[in-house]
Amino acid sequence: MSDSTVHGTVHGMVKVWHAEEGWGVLSSPSLPDGHDAWAHFSDIIADGYRSLRAGERVTFELVRREQDGFQYVAENVRSL
Repeated sequence: MSDSTVHGTVHGMVKVWHAEEGWGVLSSPSLPDGHDAWAHFSDIIADGYRSLRAGERVTFELVRREQDGFQYVAENVRSL
């Protein structure tokens, strides 16, 4: 796998968010079948406390890079 291959901005949804730990899992039709993207609170574009909710619609930059067992990472995450 290449290191940090950017796949552009995609639309998706928050599947799971662990607010107390500051990370979660995002899904998108742009991801290959069976894959989700790992997301960290530091990649959320927002003022103040940065967190997401399960079911929330978002856009994010999809990067192919392994993190905690996920093949993709979400960067520059924005709520819709």
